[in-house]
Amino acid sequence: MAEWFVGPIMEKIINTCSDYFEDYSKDYLKDQFRWQTGMKEELERLRQNHPKIQAVVFAANEAQISDQNHPINKWIWQLRDAIDEAEDVLDELEYIKHKEQLTKNTEETKKRKFTSFLFEIPRKILKIGERVIKRDPNLKRLEDAVQKLDKVSADVTTFLHLLDSAKQEQKEQEVDFFKARETGSLTTTNDLIGRGKDKESVVQWLKKLSNEHRDGNISLLSIVGHGGMGKTTLLQHVYEDEMTKEFFDLKMWVCVSNNFDVKKVIADMLSTLKKERPRLDESLDELQNSLRTEIMSKKFLLILDDIWEEDEKKQDISKWEKVFAPLAYGKIGSGILITTRMDSVAMMIAKVIKKKTEIFRLKGLEEDQCLQLLNSHAFADVENPNDYKRLRSIAGEIVKKLSGSPLAAKVIGGVLNSNLDERHWTKVLNSDFVSSKLGQNDIFLILRLSYMFLPKHLQNCFAFCSIFNQDYVFDKDDLVKMWIALGFIQQPHDQEWTMEDIGGMYFDVLVKKSLFDKFQDFEQCYKMHDLIHELAQSVSMYECLRVEDGMKLPSIIPKTLRHLSVQTINPDIIKKIGQFKYLHSLFLFDEASNQDISVLIEIFKTWRSLRLLYIHSSTGLKMIPEEIGNLIHLRYLNIRGEKFTMLPRFLSNLYHLQYIIYGSSCEPRPPKVDDFLPSCINNLSNLCYVKLPGNCSTSICGIGKLKFLQELNMFDLRDASGYRIGELENMNELCKLGINCLENVKDAEEACSAKLYAKRRLTDLTLRWSNSDSRNIDLDENVLDNLQPPKCLRNLSIKRYMGARSAIWMNNVNPIFNIEKIVLMDCLECETLPPFGQLPFLKSLELYRMPKVKWLESKFNGNDKYYAFPVLEVLRIQRLKALEDWFEAGVAAEDGCLFPCLIELELFVCPKLKELPSFPPKLKSFKINDNIALTTLDFCSNSNPIPLQSLEVFDCPNITSLPPADEITRLAALRSLTISLKDCLEWETLPPFGQLPFLKSLTLSNMPKVKWLESKFNGNDKYRAFPLLEVLQIYRLEALEDWFEAGVAAEDGCFFPCLIHLELDNCSKLKELPSLPPKLKSLWIENIGWTTLNFCSNSNPIPLQTLKVSRCPNITSLPLADEIARLAALRYLRIIKCPNLISLGRYREVESTNNCHLMLSYLGISDPSVLLIEPLRSIASLKELSIWGNDELVSFPNEVVSLLESLSSLEKLSISNVPMLRELPNLPPSLITLRIWGECHPELKERYREDGGSDRHKIAHIPYFYIWTL
Repeated sequence: MAEWFVGPIMEKIINTCSDYFEDYSKDYLKDQFRWQTGMKEELERLRQNHPKIQAVVFAANEAQISDQNHPINKWIWQLRDAIDEAEDVLDELEYIKHKEQLTKNTEETKKRKFTSFLFEIPRKILKIGERVIKRDPNLKRLEDAVQKLDKVSADVTTFLHLLDSAKQEQKEQEVDFFKARETGSLTTTNDLIGRGKDKESVVQWLKKLSNEHRDGNISLLSIVGHGGMGKTTLLQHVYEDEMTKEFFDLKMWVCVSNNFDVKKVIADMLSTLKKERPRLDESLDELQNSLRTEIMSKKFLLILDDIWEEDEKKQDISKWEKVFAPLAYGKIGSGILITTRMDSVAMMIAKVIKKKTEIFRLKGLEEDQCLQLLNSHAFADVENPNDYKRLRSIAGEIVKKLSGSPLAAKVIGGVLNSNLDERHWTKVLNSDFVSSKLGQNDIFLILRLSYMFLPKHLQNCFAFCSIFNQDYVFDKDDLVKMWIALGFIQQPHDQEWTMEDIGGMYFDVLVKKSLFDKFQDFEQCYKMHDLIHELAQSVSMYECLRVEDGMKLPSIIPKTLRHLSVQTINPDIIKKIGQFKYLHSLFLFDEASNQDISVLIEIFKTWRSLRLLYIHSSTGLKMIPEEIGNLIHLRYLNIRGEKFTMLPRFLSNLYHLQYIIYGSSCEPRPPKVDDFLPSCINNLSNLCYVKLPGNCSTSICGIGKLKFLQELNMFDLRDASGYRIGELENMNELCKLGINCLENVKDAEEACSAKLYAKRRLTDLTLRWSNSDSRNIDLDENVLDNLQPPKCLRNLSIKRYMGARSAIWMNNVNPIFNIEKIVLMDCLECETLPPFGQLPFLKSLELYRMPKVKWLESKFNGNDKYYAFPVLEVLRIQRLKALEDWFEAGVAAEDGCLFPCLIELELFVCPKLKELPSFPPKLKSFKINDNIALTTLDFCSNSNPIPLQSLEVFDCPNITSLPPADEITRLAALRSLTISLKDCLEWETLPPFGQLPFLKSLTLSNMPKVKWLESKFNGNDKYRAFPLLEVLQIYRLEALEDWFEAGVAAEDGCFFPCLIHLELDNCSKLKELPSLPPKLKSLWIENIGWTTLNFCSNSNPIPLQTLKVSRCPNITSLPLADEIARLAALRYLRIIKCPNLISLGRYREVESTNNCHLMLSYLGISDPSVLLIEPLRSIASLKELSIWGNDELVSFPNEVVSLLESLSSLEKLSISNVPMLRELPNLPPSLITLRIWGECHPELKERYREDGGSDRHKIAHIPYFYIWTL
């Protein structure tokens, strides 16, 4: 990582120091000449030594000298310290310069110029005199820093001769390493555990080469996956498969690895074909011609194993073009398979052979497969491995730590195999066994190689990530901000790119190289594979430290530490690590309280070089001490806590700050806007990003001083200085902007002063008036006309605009040509829409509450026919009560194609809309709700089947018929179906929804005459009903008697074979619960007339995890105790307003002696006395208790109080809508959170109020206590 600091950073220091000395020397008298000359000489020596220093550090990095006591490494860290010290001094000088400029600009300073002029002259003379007699202390510090850097740099020549021997030693290690890394086509094992399906997929791809017409002779498939995923092993088995002999004339296997050489790769191909190795002294042309001759008109299979990407600066795809040139002479149907860890390699190879990138992504093995592989190595050569039951159990725990890596399973299996002693296996289980101690052939070295090949600036970014815990979910944008704050991002030369843009590109490269993985479907969220995280820890062990034990430190802490994460603010711990004066980032995670302020003060005094500070206080800390003002180098501040009431006032003195982020996982009340921020926050002119709770950013007066701010989500305009729209004039770095209270703009000229059109980075814009009251319509129109955004805008939202016409710039496609999303809301007077249908990139259009709009597209500029909404994917229309049709009469889409790309359509409250458009050919989601004039659901579509996957119909009283049976068959793609109507009295039977083959969710509501879900249909009395249904919700089907009409039965008795969640509400005639589906995990019952609930199930155990029974007045018993042994999975139980419940089954003492208890985590009840009924009385596992909806409870019965006190695992208690309760019982010491919300007795609220409640001391041990009352 040092290479980055001796490159651009050291160069910046030399240049900046020269500039500073030049500037300062102009202010000094002639007798400073000798000092000035000395500094020039030192800086000149630094310039001369700089290339040598870069060369030495680069070579040392390449040599990978791990011994930190090696002279080279010691010298590099001395150099790094000197660089950091010089950088701190320069940073402080910049700080002072900024501070002086602020003082100079204040009104107070201007006034003093007039009133104290005579006093200023003597002061200035005195200051100059002091500089003559005593040198400026800031300049003296800079001089000392330069001298130290010069002294350390001068030692560079000492290490040139040492470097040669180190490099030679490393070369010998690399030769051995790459020999070990070389792969061959023969498998090392006959078994392909867990990869059978993967092998079949690749084999099928190869078979298709002969059957499909493909452009060109050669096809390419890239096998991409983390190191150790078994890519090579998979292709070895494919290579040896009989199919390859049948389909291909020739086969070649080449291990490329990272020592890529064109001639060597071609020679390896020829060696495979001719069984003899050509001489490498042959010319490239000779080798290419030999290969062309061998493969001419023959169908070949080539496997290029283990391809690595070269350093970006060295990358030359022409080398690969030379490799592939002879292969073009092969026969059609030839195939190339490559293995690589990086998508970028796959894309590069595809680009070379002019093919679309086809990637087969190899992921980790399933746990059972990985265990099988681990056991095959752990018990190799062991007779009767099944006899080692205890060891096999330990192996099952070990395999959970391997993340499905086949290579890790083999390596760890080998370690286990060396000693079949239980203590040895337990030691392996409890150790950090994925480490470099396992030898050069293990997965760790493979992954380390990927780090060595990262560009140097990316090595810093990657290594820093080890400061976060394993399984940490990275937010891309936030991580990039940290990199910028720490100086890891190179300043862009192109002004079109911001530092955030460059950092985003860095991150994307790391993703492409498989060092980050996408986390679920969240756009900005990523995780790091555990083994990759281990790699990051390995390469950063001398710079990054995580202290996760709040009571003790690691035995050895590197003196070179730069980044620290601690889970405590224990003063003894802080004191021991306070010696690291060059610390650049600090992460504090602790349940700190206001009593710990002194420790924070000590931290802020000690680590003054911090660039990044992250504080996460999960409990009582309400403030950050003002000593944070000592951290003058700080760029990034992230505070996360529950009870902060304000940010420190001295925060406004940290002039280098670029990012301020405040967040809370639980924020019951936003802080007072005017008090939360320091009054002079606009002094922080370097701020790029601010995230604050609620609308705190709107309180910043003179926000226009923050010229580098990139996001201002909402700026509330006021008729007061510092809050007018003109503040936006020079804020040209804004990417996201929201402007509220536009009614406070006085005229068109003031609107124009915002100069939105000049903001060349602005992509998201919200324009909002604060109310829909009657206003000056002409003024609204003139204001909007003069708020024209730049052409780069992508997302536009306009709310509560009261003009009758659209803005002039909206009626011309050109100014908003690039727009992708438009939202118009509460534009009550608008009658016609702009020509949105002509926007070529518009993907999303949302229109809400525009009661005068009649058509989406009106006659415009005489254009009566055109291609409408060519790429629109999402259309949401709500409360357009005058909407009659899609087009004004006489306007039509070209070729009848309206919405050719539409995927999602929502229509709510459009009472005059009588028909749907011709069904868009790509529509997947369709929702209609409330007062649509449609009378039937006719899907006018040429598609068969119709691609619709989700259909929701709510409260449409005019609809009298559902799609007929033949239409249902065309809806075979449906995954989710919801039909909820306003008391549809006509329907008695439903269409055969049970035949929809892919339906996963079905909701039916308000159909009082429907008796069965499935009726006799087309004589089909027996079939497999709802084969994939997972969620079934039924509300207010009062006539529902049974699931089937008499005579209809599910095939093999299998009804709902995949059902996971079932809800039944207001089905008064349903006599009993069906046999519980075999996979049911969640059951909700409400307003049902049953007297008991029978768990009819053949499953043992029953997989039910959640049971909710609410508002069932007839229920007297729930047989929980009877089925306690089979309900082992039940974790969530809710019994609400069942007043006649007296029994939870027959609980026997034998259940207790057999340790057979309900293992509930959550219990929700109305009546606390239910806690006294077994088996609830014996619950020991309960973590959360909710008492809800009891109008009679005044105090808890004594028995219940005793029981509550004994719940030693209880962590959360919620009391909701219990209006008569006057006091709380004694609560267990384990409780962390207490919430009281909804209706609450005034006496209760008074007793436990924070500021002096009489019983507040009784709950003082509970960290989180909240009261929200109506």
